[in-house]
Formats: sequence, C-alpha cells, structure tokens
Amino acid sequence: MNVLLLLALPEPVRAAYLGRLRRAFPEVTVNLAEHHEKVGPYIADADVLITFGAHMSDHVLEEGVNLRWIQALGTGVDGIADRPALRAGVLVTNLRGLHGPAVSESVLASMLALARDLPRSLGNQWRGQWQRFPVQLLKGKTAGILGVGVIAEELAPKCAALGMRVVGVSSAQRIVPGFESIWGLDRLNQVAGESDFLVLLTPYSAATHGIVNARVIAAMRPSSFLINVARGGIVDEPALITALEQHSIAGAALDVFSDEPLPADHPLWRLDNVILTPHIAGFHVGYIDDALPIVEENLRRFIAGDVSTMRNVVST
Repeated sequence: MNVLLLLALPEPVRAAYLGRLRRAFPEVTVNLAEHHEKVGPYIADADVLITFGAHMSDHVLEEGVNLRWIQALGTGVDGIADRPALRAGVLVTNLRGLHGPAVSESVLASMLALARDLPRSLGNQWRGQWQRFPVQLLKGKTAGILGVGVIAEELAPKCAALGMRVVGVSSAQRIVPGFESIWGLDRLNQVAGESDFLVLLTPYSAATHGIVNARVIAAMRPSSFLINVARGGIVDEPALITALEQHSIAGAALDVFSDEPLPADHPLWRLDNVILTPHIAGFHVGYIDDALPIVEENLRRFIAGDVSTMRNVVST
C-alpha cells in the first residue's frame, strides 16, 4: 500500500508527520510531497492521500488514478470534496472535533486584542510613546456566532464565563450550553445588528459562499467587530474592506482569506483597524500529537478493510 503526504508546511513539521507514520506503519510505503506541483513521482501509485484542502490542486486528483481514500488534516474538506476531479467512490475523512480548544482560544484572543486595542499599544511601544487610553470589557458584550458546531460548542461557555451574552445562527436550531438562543440563517442580519463581536465559524460550501455579504456587514454597528476563523470565501471581502475603511464597523480580526497566502499588495495589510494572522487559529504546538492518532486509527482500519468503522467519514 502507498500513502502520500501532501504538506505545504515548514520542513520540521513535514518531517514529523513523515517520520511518525513510517514508524507506525513499516509495512506501508509513505512518501512526502511539499507542494502539489511535486506529487508527480508518487501520486499515480498512491492508494491514500493525507493533506489539507488548501494544499490541493485539481491535477492531484486527476493524476491520482489509484486513490481510494483521502484523509483531510483539518475539519474543512473544501478544496477536496468540492473538486469536480474527485472521483465517485473515493472515501474522504476529516478531523472533526479536533479544533475546539485551539480555535475557541484564538477567538477569545482576538476578542481581547480588539476590545483592548492591542495594535495601538504595540504601535506605541515600537514608537516609545506612553499613551494611556480606556479599553473595553468583554463583560456585558454580545457574541454572535455564525455556525454552531464543535468549535462553537466549546467557545460559547468560555464567552459566557466572561460575562458575555452568546447568540448563535445555524441551519439547525437547537439548545446548546452557553448559548442564550440559536436562530435560523434567516435571522443572520438581526444577530449581526445586535452583536458586539460577529464570529464566523461556519464551514465553507456553495451555500455559505459570500453569506456575510454587504447587507450583513451593513447591519453591524459602528462599534462592532468581525472575527473570521472559518474560511475567507464566507465573507464578501470588498464589502468588508469598504466598511473597515469607512469605519462603519470598528474593526476585524481575520485568520482566513479568499486568496491565501494574502498577497503583499492586498488592501487589508494597510488598514489600522484589522488584526491579520496567517491561517493559524487551529495550528498549535502539539497539533500533530492530536491529529495523528485519528489518522493512524483510520489507516489501520483502512488496511484491514474495515472501512465502515473509519472515523469522521465525510463522503464516499
């Protein structure tokens, strides 16, 4: 059996994935490509592909004529399951449930940084200026969360513990600890209008592409912030940039973008009311130790032909 790791990650991280899988499965041929343009020597013989959706390209699926299973190393499978080149019958699994602690902490860090205007303080530090100013508290603020899944279920109680009111927007209305209420997607504008922080956690799909559009952004208050740790395509970026430039919203913390890596000439880099991070909300020290037990368990079951019990099957 042949396994291909496609990982556009720093070399030490790639080596850690490769070394661990080779040690755990000495009977399996495990190869590594650091970019989709370098899969050529391995992809035609690969039975299994382990990767992130953001690292993929159509030609990988077109050339992977023997692929039977793709393991996504994140929760989202956009870039994999939504590609027309994916053949019917190729199993796709993900790591759903892995990112609750990391991404929820990232959201809290963004909330605190925005509320306390840390970019302003850091700028003053670099300039050697002593400038005191009042900051906002999270206590008493409203967090509106678009997308109520595993991450939101972890985030909401943490926000509530800080004295925040938490309201959700989801395609499935239900009772979830930490949430005051959860509304349907038809109430997104209303929730945006009452939120001090509008947090985006919904998976990316054709249905959610551009769901945070100009109308949703216009519904937000001048004192409100937008936090996106989901996918860039969920937001109408030109509308968001206009709102930030005109200060019709207070600011944003963005970890994901429509075009990644974010081009050096992108207007978001120039805005002083935005905090930008390079898609690292869920990327933390120990991620490999959290992720690989699930991957290894799935690989053992796949080798044994026990496909029906593999974890986190997204599509077949």
